Amino acid sequence: MVFGGFANKRQMVGPDNALPGGSTPVLEMPFFHRVLGDRLDRQFEGAEVIHLAMGCFWGAEKLFWQTPGVLLTSVGYMGGYTPNPTYREVCTGRTGHAETVRVVYDPDAISTDEIVRLFFENHDPTQGMRQGNDVGTQYRSAIWCTSADQLITATRVRGEYQADLLNAGYGQISTTIEMAESPFYPAEAEHQQYLQANPQGYCPVHATGVCLSH
Repeated sequence: MVFGGFANKRQMVGPDNALPGGSTPVLEMPFFHRVLGDRLDRQFEGAEVIHLAMGCFWGAEKLFWQTPGVLLTSVGYMGGYTPNPTYREVCTGRTGHAETVRVVYDPDAISTDEIVRLFFENHDPTQGMRQGNDVGTQYRSAIWCTSADQLITATRVRGEYQADLLNAGYGQISTTIEMAESPFYPAEAEHQQYLQANPQGYCPVHATGVCLSH
């Protein structure tokens, strides 16, 4: 089956127009993290989980697996309507999903504030439905939280970073911050820790160069 994309890939698809998806996950388990070694579905006692969409998920995942205090990362699709979508389906713009990194972290080693700061400082959250030359709803900026404390922290940091961006001549932040009410669908094996398996892979960082002032 051939899936056509939207004429305007910056326009969110509605639930009635989304692709039907499938009943089978596209990532077969068990799958072990190429860098950290643990199963992607491992549960860590006392850990927190946050889902971050900041453009191409290859480079974003590498940023976080290299961060001290982060226990596990994986890439996938979130925020849309299509169940168990494939990468090809997400790229059509007809699933509603964003490329997302699932970050599992030890709150005693790294705070939610620090995680969210890294998120904002390592992409351009003012670009709307794109990052650089990557255009479409799958590249939008979003945070899906798993606790009220995360939601409060992320919203506060967004406001602080907005002031810094305005002072630097940038516009309004388009990042959505919500509770994680929709599923996170892990992406195919070839996308997990992609830049570890493909060191020359192309996934540029679109950071503004503006740092949080606090």
